[in-house]
Amino acid sequence: MSFGPAALERRRIGTTGLEVTVLGLGAAPLGNLYSRLDESTSVATVLEALDNGIDLLDMAPHYGNGLAELRAGAALRQVLQRRSRDSIVISTKVGRWFDPMASSAVAAAGTGEPALPSPGFAGPLPHRAVLDYSYDGTLRSIEQSLLRTGLDRFDIVLIHDVDVWTHGAAAIDAHFKEAMEGAYRALSRLRDEGVVRAIGVGVNEPEMCERFANAGDFDTMLLAGRYSLLEQPALATFLPLAQKKNISVLLGGVFNSGILATGSVAGARYNYQIAPPAVMAHVVRIEVVCASHGVRLADVALQFALAHPAVTSLVLGAVTPDEVRRNLASLTAPIPGALWRDLRAAGLLPDAAPTPAGAA
Repeated sequence: MSFGPAALERRRIGTTGLEVTVLGLGAAPLGNLYSRLDESTSVATVLEALDNGIDLLDMAPHYGNGLAELRAGAALRQVLQRRSRDSIVISTKVGRWFDPMASSAVAAAGTGEPALPSPGFAGPLPHRAVLDYSYDGTLRSIEQSLLRTGLDRFDIVLIHDVDVWTHGAAAIDAHFKEAMEGAYRALSRLRDEGVVRAIGVGVNEPEMCERFANAGDFDTMLLAGRYSLLEQPALATFLPLAQKKNISVLLGGVFNSGILATGSVAGARYNYQIAPPAVMAHVVRIEVVCASHGVRLADVALQFALAHPAVTSLVLGAVTPDEVRRNLASLTAPIPGALWRDLRAAGLLPDAAPTPAGAA
């Protein structure tokens, strides 16, 4: 099945004039997330997305210690031989740079320098990750990302992982302060100079999105896992704040690390780990409602997440070209309005959560 660019709606990023398709490709799997992915498949997956209408590609140095950016760059070099650079919106993140002369094993042995490994990534590049939200560290991170991808600019740059999930409650205030005084100033300057089109943050917690939104002038925020069919902690305060401040929300993790795509199968993942029994039981209840209407859980999860007016795009990872095709098909899969009513009646969906147009 072939999807053309006209099949995908486009939405604007803040007040920047930059537009992206409602479905983006997240590059975390290209960094060998959970398991190793061969080079040819990783490149083919990017090509499948870009050739079938998706125009947003989101990367991060953290994904496989730079491996995802390296592989994305290989695919982009093929694509840019036949289409313009302006036809693709490319996003990356800052907060880590890498020392290619020292392996992650050196950091583990203790060097006195702050470092973060790549947990969850099987076979990342053997370079030591250095956590750095400073002004100079931000510029260094962008420079390294440009070299890995072979590009001369990025459209969107996000401050990555300034959240309690990554750093713990005791350290978050110091990292937030460094990010606002360092990374934010650097990205604001680059935006003012027209080097990047939009700036934002990419985190795992709506509370940190709110904190950044109230502290600076951001165009977009990528929130992972906290607004989905399974859970909606961003619904009450962050998403309304984003609308008020004209911050475009990109959603990652709308399948909550996989369980809303695979269903309640053995070994299903939630929050990057094996799903606990309570989560599995909750998903089973949602599956029962979906089955009663003859619809796929993944289709319902995808269309629900996109229905909120604050949401600009869903950034979905994919391991194979076939997964890209399935995600595209999910956008238009028919879902009866009665399904949403049944989910609300069962207490599985809050009344305040918007559902797709024309559905109750």
